[in-house]
Amino acid sequence: MIDVVVADDEALMRSGVRLIVEAQQDMRIVGEAVNGLDAVEQIRLRRPHVAIMDVRMPDLDGIAATRRLVSASTLETRILVLTTFDLDEYVYEALRAGASGFLLKSAPPEQLLAAIRSVAAGESLLAPEITRRLIEDYVRRPRPGAAATELDELTEREREVLVLIGRGRSNAEIAAELFVSEGTVKTHVNRILRKLDVRDRVQAVVLAYETGLIEPGS
Repeated sequence: MIDVVVADDEALMRSGVRLIVEAQQDMRIVGEAVNGLDAVEQIRLRRPHVAIMDVRMPDLDGIAATRRLVSASTLETRILVLTTFDLDEYVYEALRAGASGFLLKSAPPEQLLAAIRSVAAGESLLAPEITRRLIEDYVRRPRPGAAATELDELTEREREVLVLIGRGRSNAEIAAELFVSEGTVKTHVNRILRKLDVRDRVQAVVLAYETGLIEPGS
């Protein structure tokens, strides 16, 4: 069962998400928040697998709330940012804050459900409409101290897997391409995250672009 907290200052939006989520047999809403401060409190109290976080909320916005939550290393909740705004700066800030996914509110219900399941499983997700534009532009803004030496601990196979992750491949697709089991791919991914000291696949891919392992447009 995937436990979900939804944070949005619009009651109608929270109700809509609740109806969509609780119609599923494998997930449930365990808490609601009406602003960023409430979201931080609810998530720390409920410790859900996934938190659906709006961007523009009173008291504390969703990006600041995400940053505050992710900075707590003991918290395993994955943050899925859900907003009506597809402006690049919001997505950049969500990535920097440590969000595991970014989805527009215009997405159909089935896409929201797929995003929740994906993020809960440790995957990462960006709305298809903005993925390539975002990642390529984002990585042109170098992170202070980014250097190829950060990848030195990876084996050649792990580098291969990281490149394929950066190209948007799922674990199953990577397994098929490399002629290995999906379990082997998961092991490689876990080792990559641990060696690079990153939270999830989004952060690993950003690092791969920043260090030049993957070239924008490749």
